[in-house]
Amino acid sequence: MANLVYKRVSTDQQSTDRQNLVLDEAGNEEPVVFEEEGGTSSRLHPLERPKFGDLLVYARPGDTVHISEMFRLVRGTGHILDVLDVLHQGRLALRIHDGAFSAMDLTARHPRTGELLSTVKFTVQTLAAAGELQRDLQRELTYDGLRAAEAKGNKGGRRPAIPADKTDDVRTAYLEGRSIAALAREHDVSRGAIRTAVADLPPECTASDPGTPAPELPVVLDMPGKVADFLHAAELEPAERVTLDQGVTVRRGQGYTLRVTAVPAVHRQLLDRCQPLDGTAAVPAQRKARREYENRVNALPVASLR
Repeated sequence: MANLVYKRVSTDQQSTDRQNLVLDEAGNEEPVVFEEEGGTSSRLHPLERPKFGDLLVYARPGDTVHISEMFRLVRGTGHILDVLDVLHQGRLALRIHDGAFSAMDLTARHPRTGELLSTVKFTVQTLAAAGELQRDLQRELTYDGLRAAEAKGNKGGRRPAIPADKTDDVRTAYLEGRSIAALAREHDVSRGAIRTAVADLPPECTASDPGTPAPELPVVLDMPGKVADFLHAAELEPAERVTLDQGVTVRRGQGYTLRVTAVPAVHRQLLDRCQPLDGTAAVPAQRKARREYENRVNALPVASLR
């Protein structure tokens, strides 16, 4: 019987210590460890996570799956019940080493129907709902704090490489036809910093061209959560990363959408970045989410003249 340890990368030292403790407690036999990559979103359904899928393929009846704490794997009630059903079908044992679920026998089922005992199911649903409420409250308080700071003029995230008193000069020079490379050398910053400063200015909009079209204005667009999860883990240009980080999460049942404000050109760039979600490696839900996002982006005007 093998001990299979599921781990997720964490920036929380306490969580890391708990996961390492699982390795020590997994048994005398050397455990087999399945650790998710750092870019894997925690919002993914457990059965869609690559390493947890590898664990289920590797597992054999009688093996024990070890997790440091239940919410390292699941996000809500539905996720927990789905995982328990899959483990039951594979005749796998489950051991939670810490948290509210650690003292429970989550595998207890009715001897005739094979369904979870009603008391176990009720307890799982209650504890999962409490955990989900706690996370939602933390998220709401975080966004309330960010909005309060923004109202006071404080912007979160990394400080821009170009000081605020020089930003106008950079934008004016860019509109006059100066190249990004020349501006980067002049101000001794990276080209990405210049692109961020002029992200909302189209390249063809220069003061020296009297026939230039009006610059595009920012447009608010809802990005499906599965698309946002993919882009958060992708390599983006600085302006694209800033745009994504400033998006506002809107809860949609078990999922969410990211409300992104950007000029249409940036929306189209982000759409191009998530092209892999149309490939065979993507799950149907990801392909559907990308199509929804593509329809919304394609509905945008070529240039916003409002």
